[in-house]
Amino acid sequence: MNRKKLYRIYREERLMVRRRGRRKRAIGTRAPLALPDAINRRWSLDFVSDALGDGRRFRILCVVDDFSRECLACVVDTSIGGVRVVRELERLALERGLPGVIVSDNGCELTSTAVLRWSLGRLDWRYIAPGKPVQNAFVESFNSRLRDECLNEHVFLSLAEARATIAAWRDDYNHCRPHSSLGALTPFEFARLKTQRQIPPPAGENHNRLYL
Repeated sequence: MNRKKLYRIYREERLMVRRRGRRKRAIGTRAPLALPDAINRRWSLDFVSDALGDGRRFRILCVVDDFSRECLACVVDTSIGGVRVVRELERLALERGLPGVIVSDNGCELTSTAVLRWSLGRLDWRYIAPGKPVQNAFVESFNSRLRDECLNEHVFLSLAEARATIAAWRDDYNHCRPHSSLGALTPFEFARLKTQRQIPPPAGENHNRLYL
């Protein structure tokens, strides 16, 4: 039996293996974003990947406040799914409240049912356009610093060592590193200054006074 006849019988008997389509994922809002004008208005999320000395891969969930440039969290683990993302955001919400907007790419962890269900009614979750990391520029800039100044400078022998080293670098980034875009202040100093300026004056005092 030649190849053409075999192919014809194959088609007539419907013996073709059905090709599975890609699973459709729920996608939230995509829209241009204005720059935030206060802390805790907008957070950016992204993942960074690296490896331990023995080749095992791990991931880092980075959360950044777009106004103050503070790194709110660097969560290090071998696997971080949507449920874990929600748990870490709940922890941050207890510490400082929720932002009005969260921005991320459309990776499967961040478009999961757990994330979408959690964000519904709480805040506005915005997704950048595919292949446009510049739309999430604040966390992308942070990721670049994290990789250049920390991940590329260390060989981690264990997950515990990676967590400790990255936590120490994050603390230095937030509290000791002046940023030219923040007027030569550290992210922590800038956030504290802006928060104090937003505090209303006590009753009976001059409301035209500038509070620092």
